[in-house]
Amino acid sequence: MKAATLETRSAKGAATRDQILDAASRLMHLQGYQATSLDDVLRESGVGKGNFYYYFRSKEELGYAIIDRLVNGFVERTLKPMFEDQSVDPVIQVQRFLHRVLENQRQRNCVGGCPMGNLASELSDVHEGFRLRLARVFLEWSARLTEALTRGQMSGALRPDSDPAGIAQFIVAALEGAILLTKVSKDISVMEQCVEHLEQHLTLYATSRPEPASILALEPASGRQI
Repeated sequence: MKAATLETRSAKGAATRDQILDAASRLMHLQGYQATSLDDVLRESGVGKGNFYYYFRSKEELGYAIIDRLVNGFVERTLKPMFEDQSVDPVIQVQRFLHRVLENQRQRNCVGGCPMGNLASELSDVHEGFRLRLARVFLEWSARLTEALTRGQMSGALRPDSDPAGIAQFIVAALEGAILLTKVSKDISVMEQCVEHLEQHLTLYATSRPEPASILALEPASGRQI
């Protein structure tokens, strides 16, 4: 009986913590970290101040938890499913990923931008702890692309003189910039043009051109937007 009671309390506690994180994530995504007060979070989540401080000692600790969840979710629900199948041409995997990012912005109607990019723009110059945590996601993103492109180079899908790490960093930088411009302009064609040109860039290094049908084939669903 005691074990069942503890398990129920643990589940309720996790749900309350997630409730706070969900509410704070929504607010900070739209209005930023600095402009989001604890009172905003409490009002949006419906959680009392006492419960909040049971799970988070400060707004800073809440921000860290949000970033950690964003990073882990992006890796587990997007990067891993997109690139874990070693039997798929890595160039096709990268192109599918590009189309996934495009579709994500299309579904959002160009609103909100990239949660990680938003926080990085706001906090990297003013808070070292946040900067280090946010840098992790972009390093992980580049590393996954580099790994896929290196595999493509070793299999002969990419030219031997290609620079997988350089190409990966260029893709990440281009996508983040395009997401920001799409958010500002509210024009999905900005993202469409970016993806089109990144695909053309990849063909400079590819030894063969993938068929469009293979690029647009359904990829594993993440269950959550990028």
